[in-house]
Parts: sequence; C-alpha cells; structure tokens
Amino acid sequence: MTKKQFQGTGTALVTPFKRDGSIDEAALRRFVDFQIEEGIDMLFPCGTTGEGATLENAETERVVSIVVEQSRNRVPVIAGAGSNSTAKAIQATQMAKRLGADGVLSVGPYYNKPTQQGYYEHFRAIAEAVDIPVIVYNVPGRTASNIEAKTMLRLAEVPNIVAVKEASGNLGQIMDIIRDRPAEFRVLSGDDAIALAVVAMGGDGLVSVVSNEAPRMMTDIIDAALAGDLVRARDLHYRLLPLMNANFMESNPIPVKAALTMMGMMEEHFRLPMVPLSAGNREAFRKVVESLGLLQSAGIRL
Repeated sequence: MTKKQFQGTGTALVTPFKRDGSIDEAALRRFVDFQIEEGIDMLFPCGTTGEGATLENAETERVVSIVVEQSRNRVPVIAGAGSNSTAKAIQATQMAKRLGADGVLSVGPYYNKPTQQGYYEHFRAIAEAVDIPVIVYNVPGRTASNIEAKTMLRLAEVPNIVAVKEASGNLGQIMDIIRDRPAEFRVLSGDDAIALAVVAMGGDGLVSVVSNEAPRMMTDIIDAALAGDLVRARDLHYRLLPLMNANFMESNPIPVKAALTMMGMMEEHFRLPMVPLSAGNREAFRKVVESLGLLQSAGIRL
C-alpha cells in the first residue's frame, strides 16, 4: 500500500451483535460482502461506529480477522487500533499487522488531553514501532482535545503516517492541512455532511457512517466530486443529507444500527453504554430511511 491508495469512500463498519452480546459473525461476513458489492473503496472495522471501545482484545482480533478474510483483498482493510496509552496502541497496531490489515486507524489519545508535542510523539512512536500505514484520527468531540494543523503537518512527514481522518468539523483547519501537506499525504473527511466540501477543497475522500446504510450513493458522491463533477455530487449530497443528519439524532452508532436492522442486515443489539434508538425518535428516523428507498432495495438479509 502507498499513500496514494488511501482515497475514496471508506465505511466505518458497525459490529453486529447477537442477543447474548456475542459477535454475529455470519451477519458481519454478509455485511462485508454487501459493502464491497455496493462499490465501497475501504473498510474500517473496530472504530467508533463499530463500538470498538467495548470490544475485548480477543473480540477485536476476531472482528478484524473476519473482515480481512471476507474482503479477500478486494478492498483495503484499515483496522481501528488506537488507545490513550501509546504502549497499548502499539500493541493493537502490531496485532492488526499480524492479522493482515492494510493499515490502522489510530485515534488521538482520549481523556489524557496531551499537548501538541505529546500528540506528535505518540503517533511517531506508533509509526516507528510497526511497519504498517497509519491513518491519524482527529475527533475532538470524542477525545476532548484537537490535533492542530501544524502538528498534523509534522506527522505527515513521518514515514508510515499516510493520512488523516479529520473529524474536527473545522474547515479552516482542514484547508490548512490540504494546502501544506506533502503531495502523497491523504486528507479524509471524518464527517459525512462536510465530505463534499472537503473533497471540493482538495481532500481525498471520506471515512463514512452513512455508507453503512447507503454505500452506493455515498461512493457515487465522492467519486463524482473527485472527478470534478460537482453538479452531480451536490445533487446526490442533498438527497442523502437528511440521513447524514438523522444518523446523529442520538449518539453514533445507535441510529445507523437501527437503520441496518430495518434493512434486514443485522439485529439491533449494542454493548452498554450504547442502547437502542428511543421510541420517540424511531418513527421519524424510519421515515428518513424509507424515503431513500433503502428498506425496499436492501431486502431481507437475516
């Protein structure tokens, strides 16, 4: 894998669970095939949307193994391997490499609130310890601290650090990174709703929540934008925007997993502290999903 290859639309995969809380391996395999058949470019298991923070190490290993095996080298698999402990992040990255992942998504250390130098040393240590492409994940809304553009640009010079998933929502910061990055460093939006804007500004794609539900449409948006067809990209974007917004009416991944249950992809089971979509939001959410034809097009897959 090279830095150039981490572009397009990647899905932040949900993790299907059974009623007893165990991983629904059959549903996960079907879901990987669905994503690839619908044209997705990359798969990102065991991240926020995959409830990675609640998975035991052995479960993370199993999920990544299944996704790698089921993908059969059809698309890159980038495993969630972050931690607020640098040593634990290195161990998770080593495991991802051993399992055959094509790269890792490494979230900024949460809770600790490191300095900018601390961020730099954390990610540099990971990249130097394991020979695998690293995508840095900046999501201040989850980690309580921001990786600034100047720090990200320093990290972009580190071998093995190939891209950033930018979910700060700060378009000014994202533009600073795009403008000054090395030529092959990829900038991926971490927010569906601003992905078109990021690509229009020169970014390289998206790590998406909504592509769990609508992989073909989300891929079409990004492909059109990358090809310079902003009229088509904008039209598709506004069609899908209601679902992008509805996916966050409650904490991610609660709504998206509810939608996938409505689509017959998996059962609506979570790991605490995540709980099912509330009754007050369910009918409004279902109408959004149904308005896009997703219930009819998906069929029953359970």
